[in-house]
Amino acid sequence: MKEQITNIAGLIDHTLLKPEATSIQIERLCQEAVKFGFASVFVNPFWVNFCHKFLKSSKVKVGSVVGFPLGATTTKIKVFETEAEIKEGATEIDMVMNVGAFKEKKFRLVEDEINSIKKICGEGIILKVIIEAGLLTDEEKREAALIVRNSGTDFVKTNTGLGTGGATVPDVKLIREAVGPDFGVKASGGIRDYQTVLKLIEAGANRIGTSASVKIMQEMLQQEQTL
Repeated sequence: MKEQITNIAGLIDHTLLKPEATSIQIERLCQEAVKFGFASVFVNPFWVNFCHKFLKSSKVKVGSVVGFPLGATTTKIKVFETEAEIKEGATEIDMVMNVGAFKEKKFRLVEDEINSIKKICGEGIILKVIIEAGLLTDEEKREAALIVRNSGTDFVKTNTGLGTGGATVPDVKLIREAVGPDFGVKASGGIRDYQTVLKLIEAGANRIGTSASVKIMQEMLQQEQTL
């Protein structure tokens, strides 16, 4: 049971991106991540250094967002955000793709932007690209996933989870089929329970972004105890 908990917890990005988040809540987020062994905490840029200092003696990584939540800032701004967040201690970056440019088939622009961020991240910083699947057709999801994979990043991420739907099993399956077995797929948005986590992992996700991480772990423990 302990091994299973560790395995699931190690796939979770423990997330708090609410604008009203306070230092007390962010500190609790970090404490929970250490307690359960989550892969990372994901916070807004303002809180990156706070988390970095709190977690520097732990194995929990600190992640933050770029171009969040719309993806419609300029590449120059996204580059600046990425540089600043890494300087503050982030070791994982989740950037939002320019969805409008992508839907206009300005694929070179999208590719160049992702490449610019990847260049800053180098080999040491994990880069995930949010394609905002809730705004895309299935054909567009495949195309976006391939652009992300071919740009040398680490993960395709399904959604921001803010107003455009959440992660779905069909979307994760589609993206996994597009990128192949050896690339990262992060499911995010509306993931609130343990059974959903299991279904998304079975569909091909190898990272889960959720703010309901503790609840999910508690459900897992309860289910294990009844077996």
